Amino acid sequence: MRREAWLALLILAPFAVGGCAYALPAAAVAYKGATKAAEASRPINDSEEYYVGRAVAARILGQYKLDQNAKLTQYVNEVGDTVARKSTRPNPFRGYHFAVLDTEEINAFACPGGTIFVTRGLIKTCKNEDQLAAVLAHEVGHVANKDGINSISQARWTQVFTAMGTEAARQYGGVAGNLVSLFEGSIDDVFKTIVVNGYSRQAEEAADAAAVTELTRAGYDPNAMVVLLTAMEAKGKGKTSGIFKTHPPTSERLAKVKAEVGPSPESKGEAIRTKRFKKMVS
Repeated sequence: MRREAWLALLILAPFAVGGCAYALPAAAVAYKGATKAAEASRPINDSEEYYVGRAVAARILGQYKLDQNAKLTQYVNEVGDTVARKSTRPNPFRGYHFAVLDTEEINAFACPGGTIFVTRGLIKTCKNEDQLAAVLAHEVGHVANKDGINSISQARWTQVFTAMGTEAARQYGGVAGNLVSLFEGSIDDVFKTIVVNGYSRQAEEAADAAAVTELTRAGYDPNAMVVLLTAMEAKGKGKTSGIFKTHPPTSERLAKVKAEVGPSPESKGEAIRTKRFKKMVS
């Protein structure tokens, strides 16, 4: 069985129908089938989002290597958790998890459920902790707004639950190939949105707005986002890969963020945070 199929099996385990080896009684089968059919139109819940997100993260790690600097990873998690606690969704199922990808590409990915990757190249683009916090706050905004999981076709998700009912009626003792295929399709929907096509302009603008709010609430300078986007605009001239491919023109993002961020005096802790950042990133 292909690796992706095994991932789908893993995702299915917490909420798939008929995970036992014995045949279900006819009445139970009928009930389960009817229940799944009724569930077909409901939104994806937090635990389902988490397991889909795990598979999407695994797919991303099939293309990028994890950075092995444990101290840097811990630091990124501390900064990420600081802004995440101030988001509109501070406690997703099993929490937020941040990791660094060992690539000079300038990019970041927010998987459904709270797994967030940031590349070493994007970290190096930042000049201080406040700018790193701005990057992570933007990705947290995507998770809080459920942009990743909402990219799954509703028609496909309806098929997943319908298939669950159908497979229950067949009294299977494991996960059927059709169901695995549907889940792989759901993973593909999210992966292509995050890595290949990018979110909609509206979703990116909403994530930027969320980041400004998170930064302010967490005690970071929201103007750090303006400075970072200005640097990214300069770096992105003529580039069509990484974050410059999947995001709206940086100039447009910058104009909107500037309108949302007012003048902010230098924080007393900013110098300390900058020193800490340079120690970790150098």
